[in-house]
Amino acid sequence: QVQLVESGGGLVQPGGSLRLSCKATGTFFSIDSMGWYRQAPGTQGELVASITRNGMDGITYYTDSVNGRFTISRGDAENTVYLQMNSLKSEDTDVYYCNAILFGKYYWGKGTLVTISS
Repeated sequence: QVQLVESGGGLVQPGGSLRLSCKATGTFFSIDSMGWYRQAPGTQGELVASITRNGMDGITYYTDSVNGRFTISRGDAENTVYLQMNSLKSEDTDVYYCNAILFGKYYWGKGTLVTISS
């Protein structure tokens, strides 16, 4: 089992920055991939960014709308994942969920709200 806890959401003005963190706890040796999804109520969720573990070359993915503005990274212990979000726009407002994939099974955090507003 893997438990994911997110932190770092909040309110920021357009053009500002936020850094989301997610820590995985539980019984596991390594997590193949971690990432961030976002979803507003009543909408389909979107994969924002993901990263494989360092032993899998730390391959990253970004959805087009955040490419060049967001950076995903994993901590040295590889049970943490970060999302540095710069040049934030109003359309980035959403609940952001941390995701982990372990042996083909998906795990989710409870989400952290990010609000971009002046």
